[in-house]
Order: sequence, then C-alpha cells, then structure tokens
Amino acid sequence: MNNNELVAKLWKLCDNLRDGGVSYQNYVNELASLLFLKMCEQTGQDADLLPEGYRWQDLKSKVGIEQHSFYKTLLNKLDGDHHAIVQAIFLNVTTTITQPAQLTELIDSMDKLDWYDNDGTGKARDDFGDMYEGLLQKNANETKSGAGQYFTPRPLISAIVELIKPQPREIIQDPAAGTAGFLIEADKYIKAHTNNLEDLPDDMQAFQMERAFVGLELVPETRRLALMNCLLHDIEGDSEHGAIRLGNTLGADGASIPKAHVVLSNPPFGSASSTNITRKFVHQTGNKQLCFMQHIIDTLEPGGRAAVVIPDNVLFEGGKGTDIRRDLMNKCNLHTILRLPTGIFYAAGVKTNVLFFQKGTPDNPHQDTNCTQATWVYDMRTNMQTFGKRRMLSDAHFDGFIAAYGEDANGQSPRVEGVYQQLGEIDGLSTEEGDDTARWRVFSRDYIREQKGDSLDITWLKDLEASSAENLPEPDVLAGEAMAELTEAMGELYQLMQALGADDEAQAQKQLLEQAFGLEEKAVEAAPEQSEPKGQGELLGGQA
Repeated sequence: MNNNELVAKLWKLCDNLRDGGVSYQNYVNELASLLFLKMCEQTGQDADLLPEGYRWQDLKSKVGIEQHSFYKTLLNKLDGDHHAIVQAIFLNVTTTITQPAQLTELIDSMDKLDWYDNDGTGKARDDFGDMYEGLLQKNANETKSGAGQYFTPRPLISAIVELIKPQPREIIQDPAAGTAGFLIEADKYIKAHTNNLEDLPDDMQAFQMERAFVGLELVPETRRLALMNCLLHDIEGDSEHGAIRLGNTLGADGASIPKAHVVLSNPPFGSASSTNITRKFVHQTGNKQLCFMQHIIDTLEPGGRAAVVIPDNVLFEGGKGTDIRRDLMNKCNLHTILRLPTGIFYAAGVKTNVLFFQKGTPDNPHQDTNCTQATWVYDMRTNMQTFGKRRMLSDAHFDGFIAAYGEDANGQSPRVEGVYQQLGEIDGLSTEEGDDTARWRVFSRDYIREQKGDSLDITWLKDLEASSAENLPEPDVLAGEAMAELTEAMGELYQLMQALGADDEAQAQKQLLEQAFGLEEKAVEAAPEQSEPKGQGELLGGQA
C-alpha cells in the first residue's frame, strides 16, 4: 500500500475518536505516539530507541482497561527514556482518549493496515516520515485552528527549496520551525542530489544527520511534532536538543543558536503581544516580524542565503521598519521578491511575500554596505484567483516564477523582464506585452530609495479585481481582508500608544477588545500550558 493510501486510512480512523470528543489536533498528537511505536517495530529500531517491555507488541498484546492503563504508563516511561530525543518527543505527553475501547480499536486498525509497498518491501523510516507529514497536512486542511495556522503550503516550501538549493555540509536554520516543514524539504532535496547521502563520505553523512539542520520553536507541543517529523525523516540533530531546540528566537535562545549558511523560514504573522521580545536588537521594535528579519540577517554567515515568508507590512512599515529594510539592503543583496497570492494561508485576506537575499554579495561575501544594487519582483498576486480549500495551490503555479528566477541560488542567472501568463490568472487580462502587463520586473536600488522611500511594496499591474465587480472575491474573503487590515491597524495603534507613554490607556483599550471578542473568558478557562497553543507560527505565520 502506498503512502497516500495509508495516510487516507489513518485519517479515516479518527472519525470514531472525534465522536468520542477527540479533536483533529489531539488525534494527530495521539497518532504521533502510536505511529512512532509502529515505526520502531517495522524498521527494527525497537532496541535502539525504546526500553524493553514498552514497545508496539507490548501495547498490542493488551486489551480494554488494561491496555489503556498500560498506554498511559508507557507514555510516562518514554518521558524519562534514556534516548534524549525520544525523551523530548514524549515529554509531558498524555492521552486524550478516555474510552479504552477506542484505543483498542485504533491500535488494532493500525496493526491490520498493509505496511508494505506494492513491491512487497517494508516501509523505511522516511516512508513513516512522509506519512506523518501527510497527516499534518490533513490536519491543516481540516481545521483553521491548531496546525492550520502555522502550516506553510507544501508547494510553496518545495519551490523555495528548489531555488535556494541547499548543499551538503551547510547549516540550515529555521528560527520559527513550526513542524519543521522547511528543514524536512531541504533534507529531501539534499538526499535527492546525493543518492540518499550514499555519495557522501561517512563523516558528511553523520554531519547531515546530526548537525546540518537547526530549528527553534517556542511552544513545547509544536516542538514535539517537529522532533517527531525530523526523527521519522532520519534527522536526529545533536544529542542534547535534537534538530529542533525549544526556545524563544527573540530572546537569549535566538542569540545563541548556531550561525547558518541557509535560512528558510515563515516567521509568525500578526501583531500579537511583544512581551517575548527580550533580546536587544540594533533597531528595537515591538513588531515581531521585523525582529525576526533582524535575527535572520544577524544569523547568516557571510555569503549565506535566505528565503523568508513575510506579510506585507514588513515591506512598507515606516520608522524602524524603514531602518531595518535599509539595513537589509545594505548588508545583503536583496535580489528577488515574490508577491504571493491571497488565500494560501488559513486566514482570509492575509497578503504575503517571499524575500530572497544573500549576506554580502556574490563577489564579496564580507561586504556590508551597498550590497543591493537591483531587486527583481515577481507579481503572483495581482489579477490572480483567490486560493483556499476549494482552489488549492499546486506546484505548477510556481513554474513561471521558477523559470524566471533561474538556476543560480543567489539570483545571479541572466534575467529578462517579462512573463505575461501565469497559471491561476483571472479571465479577461490584456494580451499586450509591455512593462505594464509583465509580472517580472527589475527595480534599481536608486529607484527604491528615491521613488519609494525605501518601501519594498512595489506594484505596477492594474488591479482588475478592484475595478470590476465580476472579479471581486467572495464576500467572506472581502470581509476577511477588511478584518486583517483592521487587526493590523489596531496592533500598530497599540504600539504607538505604548511608544507615547500611554501604557495604561493602551492596556485598557486592549482589554475592551478582548472583552468584545470573548478572549478574556477563553484565557481564564484555558489551562496554563494551553495559553499559547500555536507555536512560533502564532496567529498566522510559522511553518510546518
């Protein structure tokens, strides 16, 4: 049975659990534990990773209340396991299954699945990793809470990794790891170009497994999912932290993380409370996205490259935002901006971009002034259909951009302005070719400085959706866009009042908003460990 079929069958097993009050998010957590035990059995790694007496066959051999009780004991035992990564994965893990019969049915059903490929061979560790990623994606598609809020679409991740071209022996970092989607995809890319690492000497193979990938995640539960994802894909990380460290990128943890040759990330969107920004940046600000940008610039090795998903406000916010963009264009060659279509994240109206840049310049990695001379912009948003559950983003939607970007990972391939057709365009666009209809254009650093005031919110295409009622998005999308803009505006006003010294008034207004949306009641009801449920992808950003 292939992996897609197994994912579909595993997901269908959750129906009975949902009827018993287990949410999609909790189901993924439950399945993470059971899938790990099953993986150890199938791949013969029981003895290496699990203590004797606490393995899949031991759990399977029991039924009913005895099995349910043993399962809870097993989870507690693995919490203190001798293997550091297994211990981190099962740290404070409990079960939300309250009915023993449901647990028995789930285990029996999993055990009866055909865990062999069509050629009769058993599943490898990576196969279990792919299945687990499929379940995470299913969870993101089914719910707009939980994983769906920090799950970066796989076609976007794949396109970014294909263009950045991570190489063996490079340290690849994601400072907002979510469930480790960027790191997993980078690992797949390297394995695909090295015969599954077999072409590398032994020391380099060990480096890829233990040191190449470094992620940082704020929320323990999200880190657990990420650690599981990495371990299932044969990425162990160091013996102390694993591949994903638990900590705050905008605090001391971010300052001490190893420097990177490549950064791939989707930092958190939104203007949530900035109380966890405890690190001193050159340009101090309460805007988390701008702080993440400063971290990424700082953490890159000279000559290192990055691709970062950011919301529109990072492109045009004034004050410190302008200073940080100038710093970026001074210290790095910001060679490419991709304006992403709306609807690809799980909140209506969110407008995002990908910045591609290199620390220093191709000729001089240590250069730290005037590194950006020109920036190419690909508009994949204007006059595009709105994506969502009914119109999914696919790999093919990025073909035009990938071809325009070129083969050079640092954007130095020969480039020509143009691209007049884009998969997913709305009907009725002009067929004339010229600057006003091209989706791919270049803008000099002088133009950005003098004409845009160092704003990177660069647009030129006529927006037909704004001028034609026939092309307007659905009402819920329009309402979502308005809500997103209002939320952003309220966040900026809150920060302005704090900057003006009106902390008490700002806090009072914030409490009024929380009361209006019923957020205070939810905060009181939530257990302490549930008060920050989303991970570094809180609100809308982050990645899986």
